[in-house]
Amino acid sequence: MKYLVLIPDGMADEKIEALGDMTPMQAAKKPTMDALAAKSLVGTVSNVPEGMVPESDTANMAILSFDPKTYSKGRSPLEAVSMGIEMQADETAYRCNVVTLSEEGDYDDKIILDHSADEITTPEADELIKALQAAFGNEARTFYTGVSYRHCLIMKNGNDTYPFMRPHDILGKRIGDYLPRTDNGGEEFYNMMRKSFEILDHHPVNEARRARGLKPANSAWFWSPGKKPQLPNFKKKWGLDGAVISAVDLIKGIGLCAGMRSIDVEGATGNVHTNYTGKANAAIEAFESGNDFVYIHVEGPDECGHRAEVENKVRAIEQIDEKILLPVYNYLLATGEPFRIMVLPDHPTPVRLRTHTILPVPFFIYDSEKEADGVSVYSEESAAATGNYVENGYTLLDQLIK
Repeated sequence: MKYLVLIPDGMADEKIEALGDMTPMQAAKKPTMDALAAKSLVGTVSNVPEGMVPESDTANMAILSFDPKTYSKGRSPLEAVSMGIEMQADETAYRCNVVTLSEEGDYDDKIILDHSADEITTPEADELIKALQAAFGNEARTFYTGVSYRHCLIMKNGNDTYPFMRPHDILGKRIGDYLPRTDNGGEEFYNMMRKSFEILDHHPVNEARRARGLKPANSAWFWSPGKKPQLPNFKKKWGLDGAVISAVDLIKGIGLCAGMRSIDVEGATGNVHTNYTGKANAAIEAFESGNDFVYIHVEGPDECGHRAEVENKVRAIEQIDEKILLPVYNYLLATGEPFRIMVLPDHPTPVRLRTHTILPVPFFIYDSEKEADGVSVYSEESAAATGNYVENGYTLLDQLIK
């Protein structure tokens, strides 16, 4: 038996007037998802436990059967693992976004305009991270370049519980209300963030971006601290050789911590303009080389939700259906061997809110050997109407595998 799990990150949404009061899932032309869902077990699942933040580390851990309440220690250390950083027991990892702030006023009065700085390219961001390392780096602090706007700060004896604000949750707001506070242990981070604006705002990379009509990445933003992660070994738990395919360091890190193979795809970007075909080919190659379980994560729908790009979110779903799910399904079918496919977003990312929510998400599980009475259109509404609700997302893999 082969298993494919496909995660269109943040795909679930609300009904949108511009789409004729449909969700992006309902509006998207996704014939493969709909055809499989018609023959599948369909329902909804809560991947984020009540009281926890609906972030992708928590949700994807749950989908991979690891209880977030036990294993979630922040996303940054998982990203650090993916970058090849060997964290020590006394070190804390922090996500370091390069974000776009408004130009006017004192630092505290600036508005956060974009958590991704127009999805800055990795080579551009690398120059900015090097500038931050030159300014702030020392024996206790090291900055590492990640992908696009997502980077990492490693600190010795750092605070791994500080309640930072997530930048994508405060788009369009005055940052002074959400910055680390100098009276509760946040002074070091506040000072670095404030100084980072002076360093980055007129950096040559940002001046060149302005000249091209792009937003500057003119400030660092720290969040999601955590210590070195520990996850159970996926193969020991399930008896399956697993592989993960993602452009996002976080997902790669989860896979690597669980002893899975992480496959890089050239041209995979973490946004709507990614190499969909390359991800499908990588999944097929993984199955052909002996992997029993392949986990494909696609960030595009989530980024479109954060950026309030309705049409692009619909298009991302359509591209995932046409260029990833269809060819991998056809490959599995042609092998003549039994297989199962599970499709679900990790969490909703509604365009209206531009951030994640904790609401349940729709899923379907297709079994090539046993058809079920599913739904005609795979959507949030149709999945909820089945009444099949899985309260704890970390138990859903039991239904796929067992």
